[in-house]
Amino acid sequence: MGLAPVGAQGIAAASTAAPYCGISWGSLDKSADPKLGAGPVTNIRAGRHNCYDRLVFDIDGPAATFTAGYVDAVYEDGSGDLVPLRGGAFLQIVVIADSYSSYVPKNQTDVVNVAGWQTFRQVAFAGNFESYYSLGLGVRARLPFRVFTLDGPRGGSRVVVDVAHRW
Repeated sequence: MGLAPVGAQGIAAASTAAPYCGISWGSLDKSADPKLGAGPVTNIRAGRHNCYDRLVFDIDGPAATFTAGYVDAVYEDGSGDLVPLRGGAFLQIVVIADSYSSYVPKNQTDVVNVAGWQTFRQVAFAGNFESYYSLGLGVRARLPFRVFTLDGPRGGSRVVVDVAHRW
């Protein structure tokens, strides 16, 4: 029985390596089925975790419809103006919400302070037009991400965006 070539051993080892923190999310677009009756966005917040950075949209009502994906550039809803973002890659996140009473951040360029974070570079408001509530998320690189909804608190819901620290 002969030894496998060194190159073949390296390939086999790479293909059986465990994913970073067990993450298997990928970097393709994410979306939720349309839901009627979503309430307004009431707050945007973020948190750091061991394996990923997290962005949360608080909704006053049932879970919202969302779309999220990597784009070459983020543009404002309605006007089409470019939203400048820091980072090596950009996620555009759109939540369908009651646009008349949704939260408008005081600092639209830096909605949440993410200075010094491992993955997030900037969270910028991209508009609230005809029930499309949009943010641009500048990240370090095109990394795996997931988006999901959670119920609560107090009859509300949340749209959660997690971006992994690495592949």
